[in-house]
Amino acid sequence: MAKRKVYENLSHTPQFAEGYNIFSALGSLWSRSKEAIPRVELPSLKQNLQQFHSEEPAIIWFGHSSYLIHANGVNILVDPVLSGYASFLSFQFRAFKGADIYKVADMPKLDWIILTHNHYDHLDYNAIKHLAAKTNAFVTPLDVSKTIKHLAKKESSITELNWWQSLQLADNIKITATPARHFSGRSLRRNGSLWTSYVLEIDHYKIFIGGDSGYDSHFKSIGDKFGPFDIALLECGQYNKMWPYIHSMPEELIDEARDLQAKVIMPVHWAKFALALHPWYEPIQKFVAAADNAGLRYTTPMIGEAVILDQQYPQSKWWEKLIYKSRQRIAGS
Repeated sequence: MAKRKVYENLSHTPQFAEGYNIFSALGSLWSRSKEAIPRVELPSLKQNLQQFHSEEPAIIWFGHSSYLIHANGVNILVDPVLSGYASFLSFQFRAFKGADIYKVADMPKLDWIILTHNHYDHLDYNAIKHLAAKTNAFVTPLDVSKTIKHLAKKESSITELNWWQSLQLADNIKITATPARHFSGRSLRRNGSLWTSYVLEIDHYKIFIGGDSGYDSHFKSIGDKFGPFDIALLECGQYNKMWPYIHSMPEELIDEARDLQAKVIMPVHWAKFALALHPWYEPIQKFVAAADNAGLRYTTPMIGEAVILDQQYPQSKWWEKLIYKSRQRIAGS
């Protein structure tokens, strides 16, 4: 029997920090914060995506790590999770109230769907199945195509990329798969497919699509090769001291942005699902405090609020007004 391919990180990456294991993680669920899930509806802005247009690259976030990148009529959808849950069970890891206003039906015609890895909170089987009617082209890391090829139309193009491989999407658009420090798996088998970040070049703009990653030297390698970046979308949630190598702590985004030479940081991977133990608002609070202290520029849009490069960088602290209301609900329950 042929040996199955197993992918590895550039650096040694234990699943858990020293002194912890899967049983520690499972046991810690009993100590999950009472504020892990907001008790109030999150605010959002519902855009008509079919009519949305911007000459300059625009990013519309759908919560967690799903977002649309639009530029002059071209639509690129990243890690669409639009079915209301991030699990193989529809009742597990449900989306927060207000964080799930965008569905498959709201998506415009798509030029490409980009996937960073095959975890349930980044690859929504049901969403991909229905989105196949809106696109003929997918870009994935190595061996992720086997998860989606039976969902796509027969004429669809699925391009797999290894780290540092590039694909010319159009005359003015190029994507390069770059390293990340994470893992893959949708069952008991782990690391049977690759995980990536991406560099997306549109005209003279450079966008870093971070995917999931713990902090490591690859951020500087990417920055040295491709930087500076006009914006870096970096994960800012679902972290814990038990698994510090595979997810970034909010304060680590500062080092990542500096390594990447990013002009603006957009924190994602929060505000939709409770996949860790921390309060739902803690990632963004810690990140903003660290970014302000470091003097780094960032944008914090509501779900559905457009970020337009060189023009519009929403920065309201919209989550602050919800914390007290949510705590009142908890106290009264």
